[in-house]
Amino acid sequence: MRQEEVHLLLLLLSSSPIRAAEPGLTHSHSVYFSSLSDALMDYHHLLLLWTYSFLPDLQLCFNFDTKNFKIFAGSKEAQFGYTVQQHEAGGQQWLLVGAPFESTGKKQTGDVYRCPLDSKNSANCSRLNLGRLTLNNVSERKDKMRLGMTLTSNPKDSSFVTCGPLWSHECGSSLYSTGICSRVGRNFKLSNTIAPALQRCETFMDIVIVLDGSNSIYPWYEVQDFLINILHKFYIGPGQTQVGVIQYGSSVVHEFTLDEYQTVEDVVDAARRIDQRGGEETRTALGINVARSEAFQRGGRPGAQKVMIVITDGESHDSPHLVQAVTDSERDNITMYAIAVLGYYNRRGINPEAFLKEIKFIASDPDEMHFFNVTDESALKDIVDALGERIFSLEGTSSQGRGFGLQMAQAGFSSHLVKDGVLLGAVGAYDWNGAVLKESKHGKVVPPKSSYQDEFPEELKNHAAYLGYSVGSLISSRGSQLYVAGAPRFNHTGKVIIFTLKNSGDLTIWHALLGEQIGSYFGSELLSMDIDSDGQTDVLLVAAPMYYSHGWERGKVYIYSVTPQTSFVLQGVLEVSDHSQNSRLGSALAQVPDMNGDGFKELVVGAPLEDDHQGTVYVFHGKDKTIQLQYRQRLPAAGFSAGLQYFGQSLHGVLDINADGLVDLAVGALGAAVIVWSRGVVQIQAKLTFEPEKVNIFNKDCQRGGKEVTCMSVIVCLSLDFRTKTRTKTRKDVAVWYSLLLDERRFPPRAVLDESDRQQPRSLFLQTGSQICKRLGFSVQETTDYGRPIVVVLETGLQNPDEGPVLDPDWQSTQRTEIHFWNGCEQEDTCVPDLILHSHTDLMSAQQFCRSNRWAASSICSHQGAPERQPFVVESERRRMVVFARLENQGENAYGAAIHISTSSNLIFSSLLVKDQSDIQIECSSEDRLATQRICNISAPFMKSLSQVTFNVEFEFSRYIFLDYVHVVMVTTSEGDEGYPDDNTNDIFLPLKYQTELLFTRDPYPPRFVIRADSSSSSSWDQSDSSSHTFNLSYYIQNLGLFSVQGVLFGADIWAVTMRGNQLLNITDVSIEQAAGSHCTLPHVRMSSPVTPEDLTHLSQLNHSNSANMEVRCQLNLPPSREVKVTLTGSLQLAALLAVKFRSLELLTAASIQLEASSPIFLQEDRPVRQIILDLRKEEDHSIPIWIIVGSSLGGLLLLALLVLALWKLGFFNRRRRKEEEEQPVANGKTAQEL
Repeated sequence: MRQEEVHLLLLLLSSSPIRAAEPGLTHSHSVYFSSLSDALMDYHHLLLLWTYSFLPDLQLCFNFDTKNFKIFAGSKEAQFGYTVQQHEAGGQQWLLVGAPFESTGKKQTGDVYRCPLDSKNSANCSRLNLGRLTLNNVSERKDKMRLGMTLTSNPKDSSFVTCGPLWSHECGSSLYSTGICSRVGRNFKLSNTIAPALQRCETFMDIVIVLDGSNSIYPWYEVQDFLINILHKFYIGPGQTQVGVIQYGSSVVHEFTLDEYQTVEDVVDAARRIDQRGGEETRTALGINVARSEAFQRGGRPGAQKVMIVITDGESHDSPHLVQAVTDSERDNITMYAIAVLGYYNRRGINPEAFLKEIKFIASDPDEMHFFNVTDESALKDIVDALGERIFSLEGTSSQGRGFGLQMAQAGFSSHLVKDGVLLGAVGAYDWNGAVLKESKHGKVVPPKSSYQDEFPEELKNHAAYLGYSVGSLISSRGSQLYVAGAPRFNHTGKVIIFTLKNSGDLTIWHALLGEQIGSYFGSELLSMDIDSDGQTDVLLVAAPMYYSHGWERGKVYIYSVTPQTSFVLQGVLEVSDHSQNSRLGSALAQVPDMNGDGFKELVVGAPLEDDHQGTVYVFHGKDKTIQLQYRQRLPAAGFSAGLQYFGQSLHGVLDINADGLVDLAVGALGAAVIVWSRGVVQIQAKLTFEPEKVNIFNKDCQRGGKEVTCMSVIVCLSLDFRTKTRTKTRKDVAVWYSLLLDERRFPPRAVLDESDRQQPRSLFLQTGSQICKRLGFSVQETTDYGRPIVVVLETGLQNPDEGPVLDPDWQSTQRTEIHFWNGCEQEDTCVPDLILHSHTDLMSAQQFCRSNRWAASSICSHQGAPERQPFVVESERRRMVVFARLENQGENAYGAAIHISTSSNLIFSSLLVKDQSDIQIECSSEDRLATQRICNISAPFMKSLSQVTFNVEFEFSRYIFLDYVHVVMVTTSEGDEGYPDDNTNDIFLPLKYQTELLFTRDPYPPRFVIRADSSSSSSWDQSDSSSHTFNLSYYIQNLGLFSVQGVLFGADIWAVTMRGNQLLNITDVSIEQAAGSHCTLPHVRMSSPVTPEDLTHLSQLNHSNSANMEVRCQLNLPPSREVKVTLTGSLQLAALLAVKFRSLELLTAASIQLEASSPIFLQEDRPVRQIILDLRKEEDHSIPIWIIVGSSLGGLLLLALLVLALWKLGFFNRRRRKEEEEQPVANGKTAQEL
């Protein structure tokens, strides 16, 4: 039976005022666990005060008056203020305040207070003492029943309904919290009790005990003790078990009837006083008949289960009548228990077989459940427990093992008035999945559990959906009534169902709305609104007050629009995102009538945890068929009283309490209820009239400050319009102010008020339906800016924003009007200018380009076509193009003149410069610098008649977009009616040829080779700087221009094939560096042919005149400012070189570049050629005979000997010796003489 959950809920109910969100505790709008630091709240309050100090008219926000209110105080411990309802009864207005923790005597029953609203004095609230309500014939427990937790006022009959969802009653050993509600009449007295979940207990029994009091029963006190013991096993009380006792022997005596005693104690006392009547006979059939026909009629209850217990110790003396007596009892649905006392038989040794057979006949089937036998009277005490268990095994037989039905329904947890009764939420029904019950004038309506199976499947029953946490209704477009109910714990995210409920109990679910966040309590508050009052519901509001966002439990309210097809579409959500704190927005929802005069109802939403649990109420306005997402007023608790807590936990607003024609708001808080007065909403209608209507700067009709100026006047007319239906007696003069500002945001202004009218702001009193006008003079100064109108700003407001009506925030309190200058044209509204535009560019045509000697050799000059088809040339060093233009106005003044420039994508707008020191300025604008369109406005107020301006428009050539043309379109426009529009457009389309500057060079170090042949006729060769027989021929092409050059044709002719067909070298490869997309073709490979000896000694070079060539062709793409290298790789043909006779031979390679004639690019030099010469030399070896070598050696030696002999003969060697001796000075330190 989930007794532990029952215990938990009851424990929560007795907790402190900080309450948890469980059905055993409270409704959705009383779930408070969060807090916010004082420092952060102080910061927010200071910020708001600082902001409002600059906005005096907005300090009040809107028309719930935070300066005028009334607070009813009550007990915080009693939860006074938990619910509030404005109520009208007996010709007076009252505020009903629920206090579900209030005590009645020693029991915490809860109660409702009524507080008078008609008295302006501080009147106390009086208690209605509804906690005394009771149900007859029920063993009720009213302690902690929480009466007043729901309050619903019915204006039709001045009654209201209040509920105590934890009202409980005893059923046997169980305590069931089925809930109870009470309807209270206009006299504040209980009129009837509503308990749709209340069901008869399984112990609802009428038990008649038939005692055999004949002489054979002995001892009697044993029977009497048994009777007392078994009575203690019975659950005796209203709505449960009743017991009556008859005693029989020869005759029958009623000891006491069924309804004579209502408690166990009283019945036991009566049993103690029963004496044995005696009797010679045991007339059991008579006893049974009297019990059936009389005892069950004396105090018996319709619907109670009838149980008869027959106790006897012997066979009946009227056994012939026993069969009929038992048959009649079975017909009357009486369950028979029979107890055979065998003491008499055992004491006398008599066989009890016939007696036992008779007693078993009396007992209902099966015998093992309804038949007992004991050995004697003293053994009766041994069957007390077994008998009690068998009788009360009937208790709960319909639900044992299958959980709860309505036993823990807590009906009245929420309530809502419908057309034919009251709808009640029962969150504890069906194992806390919940249910919705209805009490109508025809009786209670309880849908079966199977009605909810589709939306609340059995596998989720342990989640405790709490269906019925909130209930409501709506009217579809067809006029039918639908019911809504919230289940905030369904699958942990919450669900709302929309359904119909017939009085037969047939419940059909049509739609279901699902929550999106675990623990958000989606569906804990519901409200349907007919915003435009057309009799059909426009939106369904579903609150999720525990929605967690950005680290705080802020809450959220979902807005579902109700379509004509009665489907529900999420339209938006209400959130308060500008407060970093816990809020619980949506803990209470209430609609109020139109507050701002637009004809649409408004919504108030409670956020009781804001401002550190002080609480706040938000006001949202209705518009068309929805709710505006931005709140229009915030009512913090601190604005009313610093001691308020949980302000906004309940809301209601239906009565005009202060008799001003506007509904006032009731707000519940912890231990308090607050009435917030509302204020009327007004609009200040303003109208400005100028005399004359336009400024004529040519008419200087007065002087100000010694200067001739244009004088004018403005007439300010103000009137007051009440947007809300305020009662006539409350209307009086309203003090307003206004201020006038001329030429807004201009300094110095062109228009100035006269000195006598400069006092700002100015005050006056207005009445509804009347208009007051004031004339103010001003003057317009001489100015050159008379193209732009003078902006006049009129601001209005209320003198005292704290009293009286409040300004409609949707109505503009600032009005802007423009005074235009006279245009100086024949027609006041329109001028007829005649704009003429001339333009040309600085690009040269091909013919002009070729006239220059510098470019006469360019390729474009050799291919000129007809003059009219000649392109224009973009020189290699050019980066910009200039359009020279002149704009004239040959007509009337041109206001709003502008030049619209559009170009081809290869041009980028650079600048527009006005020439000739003109006073006309032209300003060009565009959000994108690379855009191909520009609007250039003529900055003067207008372009005067017969004026002109010369200007240059400069464009840059795009580096990334290459086109073979430029296109510039310039169109001039104005606000007037152009006289001759044909000359307003210049369309410049120029085909282009781009001069490119390509630097074409070759490798400055051509290859040289020396070829030798050894004596053994095996040839060898080498290169001066390499031992390889390969070579490279390199050419360099550098693009010095701005644009990429595509399709450059590179050709190289290698003259290396002799007249007899000897090919002296091969070209094996061509490589291209830094040129993506380029490609080449190699020379055709000749078939191998025998080498033919050939004498080339008479030739110094192979060229086109004496040899055949090999061709290399390439197509190159040259990126701008990049160099491309083309390398031809080849190898010498040694066999052919040895076969050909020569001493020195040059092989000519000629390379050239050119562009196709159709290319938009041309070269400065027409087909430039660069040559590389490959130099070959051959050295032959000659053999010398041995005899020549020997002879030459001997001859040389002989000639040397003859030469030495001749020198000796001439004394060459002697003279040298003598000279050495003469020059020797001293030997060993002595002269020659000394020696």
